[in-house]
Amino acid sequence: MRLTARGDVLLASPVVEALRRRYPKAHIAWVVESHARSMIEHHEGLDEIIVWDRAAWKGMIRAGRWRALWRAFRELRARLRAPGFDIALDLQGLLRSGWVAWLSGAPVRIGLGSKEGSWMLMTGTVPRHGTAPGSTSLQYPYFADALGLASETPALHLVLGDDDEDFAARFIAEHGLEGGYAALAPFTTRAQKHWFEDRWAALAGRIRDELGLPVVILGGPADREAAGRIAGAGSPAPIVDLTGRTRLGEAAAVVKRAGLFLGVDTCLSHVSVAFRRPSVLLFGSNIPYREAPHARARIALELQPCAPCGNRPTCDGAFWCMQALEVDEVFAMARTVVREG
Repeated sequence: MRLTARGDVLLASPVVEALRRRYPKAHIAWVVESHARSMIEHHEGLDEIIVWDRAAWKGMIRAGRWRALWRAFRELRARLRAPGFDIALDLQGLLRSGWVAWLSGAPVRIGLGSKEGSWMLMTGTVPRHGTAPGSTSLQYPYFADALGLASETPALHLVLGDDDEDFAARFIAEHGLEGGYAALAPFTTRAQKHWFEDRWAALAGRIRDELGLPVVILGGPADREAAGRIAGAGSPAPIVDLTGRTRLGEAAAVVKRAGLFLGVDTCLSHVSVAFRRPSVLLFGSNIPYREAPHARARIALELQPCAPCGNRPTCDGAFWCMQALEVDEVFAMARTVVREG
């Protein structure tokens, strides 16, 4: 189980390949929360996906619907125990994921960096790879190695549904983007990971004017106002604004076909890595990759003494790590990965 977040679910996908190589006939299931399901929904290495709709459970608790909650609990427990699992691997290491591992009834339960007391629900634990910059993407291959699984160069694995692929094809045809485009993913859930709107607008203009690529901006419903400010920042050619207009799988399909991708530490950046798109990844407070994840990717990073701060920034909102990334530097990287193609 890796329940959340969507980018981390995708980062954990190499563990499935490692398990499948070692146990080709095993029944492999993944437990995930409903909002992150799309990252593994079509994974060929999985026999089963078990969805825990934790958000619905929280709604039942708030509404005092205890009978419905009890039914939902029993249904989840029955689903977890029906296959008779031998081993449960908790790739998240939190109390809630450890609880799901315990609820499965598997006699062997191994947690990655188990905390919040979840280690008490495990029969064994593997310490995390570390907290140094770039360690996030290394956690899951390290976990697989610690379990004695066959070790190969890890690669993120994402398969999209036909509906998502069809959406991207229609979108490209409707907007005349058959000649290529750049996809921008400027948004995520934490302000300290964001670059600045005026810099995104300046960068988008240079991508259009100097690289000849139309620009598509991606994000969720909460990002629409910010996307509107970026798209409307006086640029002579319009940005195609898809923020809040796609499901995650549809946005991923748009990224898959992009001639250039630029994004912060957000799920779609990991999608670009999975599809090996020419990419520039802008990192600051959190640094998922220690080095460029493939030959046509670049990491824009000016490492600060306080990094990685995760969700506890100490700069009082100055975000020096992102301030240090200049438009010229990011554009130079973008131009390089496009020309290398």
